[in-house]
Order: sequence, then structure tokens, then C-alpha cells
Amino acid sequence: MSDILSPEELARFNRHIILPQVGLEGQERLKQAKVVCIGTGGLGSPIALYLSAAGVGTIGLVDFDVVDESNLQRQIAHFTTDVGRPKVESARDKMLGINPYLKVNLHGDGIRRDNVRDIVRDYDIVVDGTDNFPTRYLVNDACVLEDKPLIYASIFQFEGQATVFHYKDGPCYRCLYPEPPPPGLVPSCAEGGVLGVLPGVIGLIQATETIKIILGHGSTLVGRLLLYDAMDMKFREVKLRRDPACPACGEHPTIHEVVEYEQFCGLPPTEAKEEEEILAEDDITPAQLKQMRDENTDLYVLDVREPHEVAICRIEGTWEIPLGQLPQHFAEVPKDQDVVVHCKLGGRSAQAVEFLKSQGYTNVKNLAGGIIRWIDDVDGSLNKY
Repeated sequence: MSDILSPEELARFNRHIILPQVGLEGQERLKQAKVVCIGTGGLGSPIALYLSAAGVGTIGLVDFDVVDESNLQRQIAHFTTDVGRPKVESARDKMLGINPYLKVNLHGDGIRRDNVRDIVRDYDIVVDGTDNFPTRYLVNDACVLEDKPLIYASIFQFEGQATVFHYKDGPCYRCLYPEPPPPGLVPSCAEGGVLGVLPGVIGLIQATETIKIILGHGSTLVGRLLLYDAMDMKFREVKLRRDPACPACGEHPTIHEVVEYEQFCGLPPTEAKEEEEILAEDDITPAQLKQMRDENTDLYVLDVREPHEVAICRIEGTWEIPLGQLPQHFAEVPKDQDVVVHCKLGGRSAQAVEFLKSQGYTNVKNLAGGIIRWIDDVDGSLNKY
């Protein structure tokens, strides 16, 4: 008998308990464990569902977003009937449907500088299921400061990677990437796309590492970055070492509090900020672009998306040069006209603006939020993707 597990739970987790590496003691450890999953999207969905099924007793869900139809291709915790619902509530319902003995804590405001340490402090293990650099650095720094292991992963198109940070004197995220990349340098999954099954593979690796740490058995990915290529169905490893000069976990750390970074990776602006605060020097809004088009018949609007994206939707009267081909074809863009560049969300077009400026263009602007924000603010007849 167990003082921690009910008879119903003993029957439910029988296949675990008969494993010598788990046993009754291990299943009780799972029941007593507290894990927080940052994000309930592509990675967070399989993480949350499988940790629930495995018998982890308390799981926190952190996400401010609501379910959108574009999520359903990969975010398996959410169904068509959940569109418009907060993701944390949608995921919670599926988790309790799998394991009614589970306690689910909802953190529907998302991760911010003023709450990240309080959230991380309340759990034993932190699992990063996010898709943007600002949150990754916030979570990493909070885990180092609160001394919590961090199960990390990222995905893009057909490739994924996973490791364990800040565990048993292992490296942290900043040992691998000391500083965030410049804005717009790295495309997000929303711009570059992702194979729907990829986060399932990588998310399950994260769930596996979480369970192993709770049980205290097996070799974790600490000090190893596992790389996965879905197209070639290959795994490979890269060794990671703790950096003595790391600003977060090094011998003389310089980070003593979390820092809230500006948006990176072509992310759309947050609703919490006023438009004037989020617009960069070279940015204009869709409303401003519409006004310019109404007043200026010579305006040149350049679309730097890929042809398959243009086939889904396009702003009428635009010119198309994919970003990768711009260095060979930029002379086609007139220097004697006002130029506005756009992509899907604004990241690639920001790079295009910088390139054109380096070639002597002076009247060039970037459409903030890209064609997706244009659809939201100006022309709702176009298809989103």
C-alpha cells in the first residue's frame, strides 16, 4: 500500500510501478513532483499531456495566448472546439481528462520580468516550450537565480534540438548563447513554418528528461545538445560545457536579476504596449501604409516573402523579390520613389530595409507586423496563414 497513491492510482500506473527503475517509490516521486511548462503550444502540448499521463502530481501551465486555427496543425492539446479559448484552460481540460488525480495551476498572464521568478520558485523543474528569445532568456536567468533545472528545446521547419540546462553543474542557456540575436535576424516558426509532427518528437524528449530527473535514473542530456533532423531521420549530439565566463552561471556572474528584453525574432508587437512605443525608427503601421497608398500613386511596395507564401495572399499592386534574392535583384527597386517593404510578420522585411539602406536607399520603410497585421487592420478579405 501507499500513503501517497490511492488504490485507483496504483492500478492506473501499474505499468510504471512494475518497472524496477520506477517502482512504487518512483511513482510516488512523480506524484509529489511539481513541474511548470512555459508555453502550451507545439512543444507544450505533448509535454503537458505525457507528464499528466505519467502521474506527475502538480503541473503549472504558463501561456497568455488563445487557441487559433493555425495552431491545430501541431498543438495537439487543443481541438477545433477550443478556438478562441485561453490555451491554458484548453490544455488543462485535456490533462484532467487523461489524469483526474492531477493538480493543474494556471498562469494565464504569461511570463514577464515581474512574475517569472515567483513562478519558477514554486516548482521543482521548469520545462521551456516557448518559441521566442525574450522568454528563453527570462526563463533561463530565473532558473539560474532560483537554482532550478531547465529542460530546453527549440524547433524550426524540419529540425529540433533539446538539452538540459543548469543541472548538476551543467551549463545554462547563456553558456550556449550569451546574448540574444539582433531583432529580425532569426525567423520565428510563424514565418519559417514547422512540420506538424516535429514538436511531438522534441516535446516527448523533454517530457522524458523531466521524468528521468524526477526519478533520479538514467543519463540526462545535461552537457549534450541533441539535434534532430526529421527529413533525414537522424539524431546527432554536440557537447556543451559550462562557460566560466558566463554572465549568468559563471564564476563571476554579472546577472543578478532577470532582464526583460525587447521583442526579437520577428515577433508581433504585444498588445500591452502603445503603438508609439513599439514602432522602430524605420517602421510604419498598416494604417499608415494605406494612407500613403491613397495619397501616393508612385509608392513602391516590396514583398520579400517566398513565392509559396505570395500564392496564399498578397497585397494588390506589390512587387515580389524574396529576401534571399534581394542582393542580386535590389537594383530593380527604384531609388527615386518611397519604398515600403513587407513580409509575413515584419522580421524578414526589417532585414531587407537594413540591406537596402546599406545600398544607398533613403526613403525605405518596414511594415510593422507584416501582411498578417495588414489583414487584421486593413483588409480582412485576404487569407491568413
